[in-house]
Amino acid sequence: MTASSLVKISDLERTVADSLGGRCIVLIGLMGAGKTTVGRRLAQRLGLRFVDADHEIEAAAGKTIPEIFADHGEPYFREGERRVIQRLLLEGPQVLATGGGAYMDESTRGAIRAHGISVWLRAELSVLMKRVRRRSNRPLLYSDDPEGVMQRLMDQRHPIYAQADITIESRDVPHDQVVNDILRALADKASPADERP
Repeated sequence: MTASSLVKISDLERTVADSLGGRCIVLIGLMGAGKTTVGRRLAQRLGLRFVDADHEIEAAAGKTIPEIFADHGEPYFREGERRVIQRLLLEGPQVLATGGGAYMDESTRGAIRAHGISVWLRAELSVLMKRVRRRSNRPLLYSDDPEGVMQRLMDQRHPIYAQADITIESRDVPHDQVVNDILRALADKASPADERP
């Protein structure tokens, strides 16, 4: 990386940070899209706090997400998720990674629109499956056909995720490339030329 590209990245980060005001950058997408990994790097680049909504939900419940699903079911989990995300959105500028189903909730989408900038990390089925197979804490994929479940989730959720402010392709490249894509898209969104009617 050349010195001139470092300066450009620094200017890019400054442009994005200055444009946030009190808003959060909210990462949405399916499990395995890279919300946590990319989110941590994005927050670091912008000098912001990174928050994983799923970890906050687990801390509030005193249970893991698979335990919450097993003990209380998905509707109970979604209600807790809604409350936690709405609280986090009011805590000022930060990078917030949400669970895959969070953005499906209409009131959560409204809160994100009011207090954040939504970034959909979109990934192909093969990329998602490669990533989620590395972890066993995905209760929605406890199935004989996890790939079929994931495809159904994509079919159901992609039309809603498409309402996000920004869409970024999450692909098999170094995470910093995806972070750079997000920064450029956020800077473009902040520029006056992109606010024309």
